[in-house]
Amino acid sequence: MKSNSQTKHLRYAEIPLPQAVVFYCQEYGIDHIVISPGSRNAPLTNGFTENPFFKTYSIIDERAAAFFGLGMAQQLDRPVAIVCTSGSALLNYYPAVAEAYYSATPLVILSADRMPHRIGIGDGQTIKQEGVFGSHVLSSAILLPDVSHSTEALLKSNKQKFFTKKPSLKEVDALQEKHQAHNVAELQRLFALSKKNMGPVHLNIPMEEPLYGMTITPIAFPKLKRKTVSYLKLDTSNLQSMWNKADRKMVLVGGSKPDAELSSVLSKLLEDPAVVVLTEKTSNFSHPKAIGAIDCLMAPLELEPNNLVDLQPDILITIGGMVVSKKIKFFLREYQAKHHFHLGRTVANDTFFYLTEHIDGPATTTLESLDIGNKGSYQSTVLSYYNRYLQTAAGYLKKTPFSDLRVFDMVRAALPQNTHLQIANSSAVRYIQLFDLPTGTEVFCNRGTAGIDGSTATAMGAAQINPKKTVLITGDLSFFYDVNGLWNNYIPRDARIIVINNKGGGIFRILPGDKDTPKYDTYFETIHNRNFKNVAKSFGLGYKHVKTKWGLKQVLKTFFKPSAKAKILEICTPRKINNVVLLDYFKAMVKK
Repeated sequence: MKSNSQTKHLRYAEIPLPQAVVFYCQEYGIDHIVISPGSRNAPLTNGFTENPFFKTYSIIDERAAAFFGLGMAQQLDRPVAIVCTSGSALLNYYPAVAEAYYSATPLVILSADRMPHRIGIGDGQTIKQEGVFGSHVLSSAILLPDVSHSTEALLKSNKQKFFTKKPSLKEVDALQEKHQAHNVAELQRLFALSKKNMGPVHLNIPMEEPLYGMTITPIAFPKLKRKTVSYLKLDTSNLQSMWNKADRKMVLVGGSKPDAELSSVLSKLLEDPAVVVLTEKTSNFSHPKAIGAIDCLMAPLELEPNNLVDLQPDILITIGGMVVSKKIKFFLREYQAKHHFHLGRTVANDTFFYLTEHIDGPATTTLESLDIGNKGSYQSTVLSYYNRYLQTAAGYLKKTPFSDLRVFDMVRAALPQNTHLQIANSSAVRYIQLFDLPTGTEVFCNRGTAGIDGSTATAMGAAQINPKKTVLITGDLSFFYDVNGLWNNYIPRDARIIVINNKGGGIFRILPGDKDTPKYDTYFETIHNRNFKNVAKSFGLGYKHVKTKWGLKQVLKTFFKPSAKAKILEICTPRKINNVVLLDYFKAMVKK
């Protein structure tokens, strides 16, 4: 809390609307602000940077800025604001906005805009900004312009619809008061919505020049009335009834933040021999009795199809966000449970086409209400398959040639304990699922839309908040795609970026389709011969390059040690054998 003497020295934007935006950001505790440069957003920029309550970041590229903000919100679990100028700058936010929407990440988009009567008349940096994100935001606000600021400029336009003739001062004040009351209500509505429902909201802020004026006299906006949050008692009777009748109980944990309480409850649940828990690295839960590498169970089972029925559950409980494994999705659609319950405040996606109920409350509370049985063989049956496959796979893995699979095994074994691990999409997030990780590793990935864009910027934003050493593992295309994620002054010197460079979109070699044709090479795998040395140099980062197992082993001995600047490790793998090695890995699991 600032003292009165501190408050006296603050300066505020002269324009009422941006002053209100800054005021309510502070009221709602939205204190991390990512700003991209521009002139139209100057009143917002000045308002935020003049107030010591806010921690502000300058990111030039709006697409990177939005993902940078998303990375911070991902770690904070509360809204982060992103601020841009008018025009196409706003459109560059869209990929991160969509990711925030589908990953339930609270992001507040503050876009500066021209006045309504200046839209569509040929002014520069002007597009139709209201509602531009459509259904990919929780809500958007149509904020009304101030008529008390630069009133003469307003009246000169024959397009303005506020006054039909020159108004009196009283008329201007009356309309200004009306607009301001509307704007205050909308600001409160959207800020509260983003905070409660965990998602993106968009506030479009029209402003007239002059834009740079400041004042030491703030407007007296109404302060928030603090409310006591109360939760309705959850009705879990239907779930409890179905749970107690089931002999095969499956719990599938999708993307979740590290949660000691949830981990404790899931561990307790695994004492029930009729319970199978399947997790992913992005679920941030591991246990000796849990299936921690789903595809290491499902891929070999698909090669022994007669055994698939042994995995079919009577009841399915899902927790958390998106699930990476396509194989478990296909299986649970084909071998359906009788009932599917989704627990928690994340969106209840009907991924398997038979969702029974969404119990919209703390998942831990619901799980604690379930009885722990002492009969059944479901868990032991599934674990017997899983452990046999892993044991067989371990022998094969030691013999594999230098490839993506071997690289991920070596890298994960070298990771320091208590690492903040960010994973890019496509191949990287799938490979990391196959291996155990060191104690205390926290895993995050943009699985809302599962796009390859924005992973570097997200990691750098998350690194501002997470106190652990940040390691990003990414692919070559994903890294090049988001190279501007490094275009900022906030990269921690202990950050480490590992780029698996297989010279193209290597995941396409695993998917169906003709391989090694001009069309495939150009439009699917998109083969390239670029490296990352000059990228590292241009951003002032350390750089190492390896292309052999021996070379990687040597570099990993020192790569994570403290250094004066962040580092990039480029690992080149043979382009054509990665898919063969991976598929043979799964086949080796079922060899007698």
